[in-house]
Amino acid sequence: MTESQTLLPPDEFIISRLGDCTHPSPMRGMAFTPDNDGVLYHTLKTEIQPYQEQGLDLPAFEMAGPRETIFFDPDILSCGIVTCGGLCPGLNDVIRAIVLSLYHHYGVRKVFGFRYGFEGLNPSYYHTPLDLTPTLVGGIHQKGGSVLGSSRGPQDPKIMVDTLVHLGIGLLFVIGGDGTLRGAEAIAREIERRDLRIGVISIPKTIDNDICNVDISFGYETAVAESRRSTSTAHVEAIGARNGIGLVKLMGRESGFIAAAATLANNEVNFCLIPEVPFSLDVFLKALEKRLRLRGHAVIVVGEGAGQSLFDDNLGADASGNRKLGDIGHLLKDRIKSYFQAQAMDISLKYIDPSYMIRSTAASASDSAFCLQLGQYAVHAGMSGRTNMLVGHWNNQFTHVPIPMAVQSRKKVDPQGKLWASVLASTGQPINML
Repeated sequence: MTESQTLLPPDEFIISRLGDCTHPSPMRGMAFTPDNDGVLYHTLKTEIQPYQEQGLDLPAFEMAGPRETIFFDPDILSCGIVTCGGLCPGLNDVIRAIVLSLYHHYGVRKVFGFRYGFEGLNPSYYHTPLDLTPTLVGGIHQKGGSVLGSSRGPQDPKIMVDTLVHLGIGLLFVIGGDGTLRGAEAIAREIERRDLRIGVISIPKTIDNDICNVDISFGYETAVAESRRSTSTAHVEAIGARNGIGLVKLMGRESGFIAAAATLANNEVNFCLIPEVPFSLDVFLKALEKRLRLRGHAVIVVGEGAGQSLFDDNLGADASGNRKLGDIGHLLKDRIKSYFQAQAMDISLKYIDPSYMIRSTAASASDSAFCLQLGQYAVHAGMSGRTNMLVGHWNNQFTHVPIPMAVQSRKKVDPQGKLWASVLASTGQPINML
């Protein structure tokens, strides 16, 4: 830890609770997690040393897991589940895991599935909630998408809490990304303002893997594995033609984790362009020309949020409040063609955008297992009276993360870090393309 880095206060990690746990857990034969168990935030000796020198407690996340006593009485509890934002591999897996854990671990028999995102919590949209039963969710994990549907954009927290009160819901599970987490926090704040005993538990969903203070999100592993098909196809097309170029656009609005990981997963990519590392078109195109003249083919992977400085117009924002992006894939395709035409150099360019095919696919085996655990740990947290939090993963452990801590910034690829250094070593692209 450098002198410029701030020591984290322990109270930043505190999880809000609805009250004391007075009901014995109906779970049997479990290794219950004590409330004082934690997962250290820092792992490096240089990060821990300043706390030790000042006699401070080491910052730690609360460890996820079932508690021996719980807050809610399962016999009278009703729950709700909502999925928001774009589709992502594993959504159905998480829904299924929550329903089955509520039913089989705790005996909760009433679970509402709110349809089409936060719209489902606004009666004016007339989306009748689904009755989520073990029978209904039995095989949904084998399919992509969300059985509940999804949508972008916020709704009035007062109206959404009114719906929860009207339906007698004591525990709401919210599955979504950065904007959805902010919506869940707004719901939790409105519940707190009314002094209600309703818990709000989130499961972070972002295919881009950009949630702060969570080391990996569900769907990311599947996205990288599926992206490998596109980069392999691009390579086959590139080497099959004289001066062949394969251009692949992958997800990654603010963070280039998928593009970087896909580049490493297929060691045939020659240029990786991500949002965190700016580049000049002139420098990039000259480097591409050099590559073609030397090797006769090239494969380019670009994250969707890369090169946004190359667009002049402010394109506004989408329903979730995210800035609209210029289409970097089509811009690169057009500029590459124009550049080599001016050089009187024939090329064969193939452009591949697999984004919707990737995000709508079913979860991989690894992701599916991860989703199952996320759903179960979310249920354990909710039943123990936690609220305004999400289930995270840190240092190979499942954790409880306060929502404000998760939405304070976006997780990004560090241009000076080891991941990007590995990408540069794998591609051989210029270190600086400005």
